[in-house]
Amino acid sequence: MKRKMRAAKARVPLCHAPGSALSAAVKRTAGADNLLGRVASKRVVGAAFEARALDFLRRQRLRFVARNVVCRGGEIDLVMRDCDGALVFVEVRARAAGRFGGALASIGAHKQARLVRAALEFLVRCGDGASPCRFDVIAFDGVHVVWLRDAFRADDVYV
Repeated sequence: MKRKMRAAKARVPLCHAPGSALSAAVKRTAGADNLLGRVASKRVVGAAFEARALDFLRRQRLRFVARNVVCRGGEIDLVMRDCDGALVFVEVRARAAGRFGGALASIGAHKQARLVRAALEFLVRCGDGASPCRFDVIAFDGVHVVWLRDAFRADDVYV
């Protein structure tokens, strides 16, 4: 009796059954590389957090100089000028959860060295070697924003 009841019920089609929306999407992206899709979405999320960091720093009376400066040594998320004239190189980090140390812990010695190399190249290119510089970090840990002024010094980093 139970078998007859099960057979009588109409089966729900699988999500990947022919004709479903997911099946059509899989066919469209069959030749595409999933990694490119993940990188593109990370870039969109990163750009959104950089925009939030830029707004936050502008409210703190820092002036915008450059964004996403790509140098041979690495990339600088934001370059700002403080009201005292110092050039501020800002690294923006975001983590959804505090696992593995959170956003601040994700900036190790290797990342610091890449930022210093990129900053040195930026200073050579822009010819602004006379003003003092510092490295700040804006970290988004979930909903909390942490601004770490003078997070590290170029003298302490082995380039």
